[in-house]
Amino acid sequence: MVQRFTLLAACLVLLATPASLLAAEESNGLQAVLKRLVKESPINTKIGVTRNGTAIPAFLTPGMFDVTSKRTRILLVANLVPGSTLSQQLISEWMTICSRDGDATRVSFELGIIPFANPDRLEDASAGSNDDDWTFGFHPTGTAYSDSKNSERHYLWRWIGMLAPDIVVVLRSKDSDTIVIPEGWKGHRLGISANLVIGTAKSGSLADSLTVGKPSDVESVPAVEFLTHGRSAVLPVLSQMAGSIRSEARQELVRRRSRSPIEVAKELAEVYGRNLNSVAYIPALALLGRVRLSDLTGNENHLKDVLKIVEPYVGGDKLAIDQRGGGSNLSGHLIFGELAKTTEDRRFTRLVQAAADLGFDDSGTPRESMPFHNEMSDAVFMGAPILVQAGRLTGDTKYFDMAERHLKFMLKLNLRKDGLHQHSPLDPEHTAWGRGNGFPALGLALCLSDLPHDNPHRSAMVDAYKTHLTAMIKHQDEMGVWHQIVDHPESYREFTVTCMTTFAITRGLRNHWLDRRTFEPVVQRAWESIKSRIGPDGQLVDVCAGTGKQKSRQSYYDRPAILGRDDRGGAMALLVSTELAFADREGSIQLLDASAISR
Repeated sequence: MVQRFTLLAACLVLLATPASLLAAEESNGLQAVLKRLVKESPINTKIGVTRNGTAIPAFLTPGMFDVTSKRTRILLVANLVPGSTLSQQLISEWMTICSRDGDATRVSFELGIIPFANPDRLEDASAGSNDDDWTFGFHPTGTAYSDSKNSERHYLWRWIGMLAPDIVVVLRSKDSDTIVIPEGWKGHRLGISANLVIGTAKSGSLADSLTVGKPSDVESVPAVEFLTHGRSAVLPVLSQMAGSIRSEARQELVRRRSRSPIEVAKELAEVYGRNLNSVAYIPALALLGRVRLSDLTGNENHLKDVLKIVEPYVGGDKLAIDQRGGGSNLSGHLIFGELAKTTEDRRFTRLVQAAADLGFDDSGTPRESMPFHNEMSDAVFMGAPILVQAGRLTGDTKYFDMAERHLKFMLKLNLRKDGLHQHSPLDPEHTAWGRGNGFPALGLALCLSDLPHDNPHRSAMVDAYKTHLTAMIKHQDEMGVWHQIVDHPESYREFTVTCMTTFAITRGLRNHWLDRRTFEPVVQRAWESIKSRIGPDGQLVDVCAGTGKQKSRQSYYDRPAILGRDDRGGAMALLVSTELAFADREGSIQLLDASAISR
């Protein structure tokens, strides 16, 4: 039993180090101890960022990210005060325990640690204010993640939901050792010893809310509060808990990850791709996904339903071109191109051609770029694929030439030296917004799919595509996702950029544009995370709301992260799940075996 809780004790010692030292040394020190005890390199990550711009750190053994692990996964959450009694006692007493233990490497659980859940409040706490405040206010309300009072709570709450640990231990300072248990728990399940004071967690506390609520709308996570002044009596209790707990949140993520791409696509198609009230990219891509689902399943009902939905535009009862719709209206015509290829109905081709012709003036001269770009990197997707699609359907190479012209124009505006795209040149901080990079990735993948192999512009497009994706994979995080600001891992883990980038890479692997050894693991990690973030009835986690040009990096941090149903996120999820279903059927990508996950 000593071996079982020694890792926990050793890490808590480091958590108790004064904040001034942790600011400079906690990364190396904490990771060194974790590595010595579990013989694996630990992961140093960020769960979010405070309103003052301070990253919220976390340190985890690699197995914490594996929901199929046979080990119990324990997450410790603290907001320790420098120089407190707890710090002094933990250092003196728990270091003694560690030195007595012979071989501490054979631990039976995985461990994650958030040492400062709200680092901006540490100075206030050390000055004598109520250090309990950070543990209350859960489930947080308000807009994630821009709420001036609750942003740190939002980051913590949703991150825990996506990690889905088996138990969360909230560590706080107290004069006597007490374990505080939510009412939903029963003492005998915890192996509580008779000589330990047991309290009841208050409603609205982190421990109570995790136990009775659903972080990230997944499922509940058992949680307790450990109130201590540094004595180690509670550690054997925690070790007893470790061997018997599997959280409902973990079980739900295992269920979600056991789904195949085609199963996910079928679930999404029950919710998304049900209308085309206006020709815009969001509903259009969802409908496109349903057309592809018909091909994958042999079920023509999806195709028949889509044809019925688009009929008013094909028959002329509604106008497909809407100047007010901007670039989204242009890219919304991609559904007509897909139907032109599927049905060979020339009426769809004429609709595509009408949108593509907006790239030329009345005399037929190519414009500088496609209209409606608004300087934003989105326009790589909004303008180029519809041109290439028109070229393929009509055989007229002027559309290919215009696509290459438009792409050059956009790359000159927004391509950064590191291979990422700034969202707009009007932003002085050149922010690489997540979906602002998903759009170029998706757009170029679609262009290359329709561009003839002998076209003189193909080489330049392939280079742009590879350069961008090579830059992007450097920023995929330990959960397999990309962030709201691609190169700022403290920003939130954003759903649509992950779907769009994964689609672009998958399309490249299917067509042998990308090196399989380099890019297949990227898709495997991303797909596991995407599935985790797709819940029942089309519920999604952290979809960035519609975003125009922003004036600062902070504005991108603050864009609302939607939790629940969202048409934009649903369309991208349907697109990537059908793409992976094709890849899975072809064997062009080796996905994890669903039967091996479901255990």
